[in-house]
Amino acid sequence: MPVYAYRGRNARGELVTGTVDAVDQGAVADQLINTGVTPVDIKTAKASARERAPGALKRLFAPRVTLVETALFSRQMYTLLKAGVPIMRALAGLQESAMNPTLREVIADLRSSLDAGRELSTAMQRHPQVFSHFYVSVVRVGEATGQLEDAFNRLFGYLEFEREVRERIKSALRYPIIVIVVIAAAVTIVNFAVIPAFAKLFAAHKVPLPLLTRILIGTSDFFLAYWPLMVLGIAAAIAGFITYTRTKGGRYAWDRAKLRIPIAGPIILKATLARFSRAFSLASGAGVPIVQAMTVVAAVVDNAYLSQRIEAMREGVERGESVLRTAVAAGVFTPVVLQMIAVGEETGELDDLLAEVADMYEREVDHEIKNLSAAIEPIITIALGVLVLMLALGIFLPMWDIGRVMLLKK
Repeated sequence: MPVYAYRGRNARGELVTGTVDAVDQGAVADQLINTGVTPVDIKTAKASARERAPGALKRLFAPRVTLVETALFSRQMYTLLKAGVPIMRALAGLQESAMNPTLREVIADLRSSLDAGRELSTAMQRHPQVFSHFYVSVVRVGEATGQLEDAFNRLFGYLEFEREVRERIKSALRYPIIVIVVIAAAVTIVNFAVIPAFAKLFAAHKVPLPLLTRILIGTSDFFLAYWPLMVLGIAAAIAGFITYTRTKGGRYAWDRAKLRIPIAGPIILKATLARFSRAFSLASGAGVPIVQAMTVVAAVVDNAYLSQRIEAMREGVERGESVLRTAVAAGVFTPVVLQMIAVGEETGELDDLLAEVADMYEREVDHEIKNLSAAIEPIITIALGVLVLMLALGIFLPMWDIGRVMLLKK
């Protein structure tokens, strides 16, 4: 966003100067007039060295502001503003108490921006890595309605839900990931050390080998001969997949495919719809118009496929269609949710009923995440059992033949 330098007169006729981030000079003039400053001169200015983005090296080693820290910042802002603490004093206190140096710099920049006459939402917009577009939109509505502390409280609840879902998913996947890593390590050791040793033993005694043993020995020989190419191939496949999913079409295809993954797909869908319902309820309850709320929420769901579905809903609402009709056309909501949307539109309490939808999805996600390990464990157990059975039969069947040959020789 361009930076404009301005000169103006305040209510007492005193000359004031500063810089403002805005889309054009008209937006700068509107912002100054809203703050009681009559603009005299507005021109494009380069950001100062202090305001420029940090260098690549600094960004590389700077600690990131976590979701927990952003949620805590929101909760502290709500508490301080509700207690009647002026916003500049509240930010000063939070800057001194912040343990993360990156967050401390962000808060310092917020204070500098407010000193220069910018609004808090405009100042937050300068830090998209900390404050999302949705976060900034809710804060902007809070400023416009005079309910900034309530906006921070709503944002705290939303970020807490996000944190809890992520932590539960990590906790549920920790055991399966550990088991899969151990199995992969075991397969590697067996192919590189165990099977070659037995292959030499079988070759020395010249016993006929069953098909399963020949397959295991062939697989081991392939690993030994081509493991560098396999490692390069896996690395290239991972890099290609990451590159593809970073494209617009690739991300859309992957986000759509994720929803069809067995066991995990329904959980991802419900968690995303819970995020949509909570964010839409929050934005609507804060006074954001429905069309604008859908535009903001489409960027919040973090799924390109569902984001496109929500964008289609927004376009339908712009054409004059009801939210219910556009939700039915989206094809991602359950009949129960569609009924609640219908009632919400009829009663004018769409934000409250969408909050109920979010609560329902959150409870379902919580229940399914708790049972995720129980659903994955049988699959892992069966896979491990098949692997052990193949190794046992492939190795020990020839060993029995060797034993019989040795007995016959005696």
